[in-house]
Amino acid sequence: MTDENIDANLEDDWGAALSEQAQADSILKGEAASASVFKDLGGQQLEAGTAHDINFILDIPVQLTVELGRTKIAIKNLLQLAQGSVVELNGLAGEPMDVLINGCLIAQGEVVVVNDKFGIRLTDIISPADRIKKLNR
Repeated sequence: MTDENIDANLEDDWGAALSEQAQADSILKGEAASASVFKDLGGQQLEAGTAHDINFILDIPVQLTVELGRTKIAIKNLLQLAQGSVVELNGLAGEPMDVLINGCLIAQGEVVVVNDKFGIRLTDIISPADRIKKLNR
């Protein structure tokens, strides 16, 4: 085979592959257009009452954490910890504890004991505007 024949065969193979790809793309675009699984909400008016209806998110689980305090510790000190060791935290006694939802501060509170179980009484709730400001940082 000459170089011209090889080049012609390569061009034919590439041309065939490109036309197959174009056909596959047009089929996929046609299926995507015909299969409207998701409705486009842009520009449409919501039904009355659905703008404030949050019932569809009420069952989503979130992680609630109450933080007593934090500290940084070197690995060598971490390896020396044993039963009965005391780790100093940055929180002060009597200071309100942080209540976090998925790692985001939403409130502060104080520890309470009810029926031999710990709980937290919320003393200060962060305003929604302040929470949004923290998310934007």
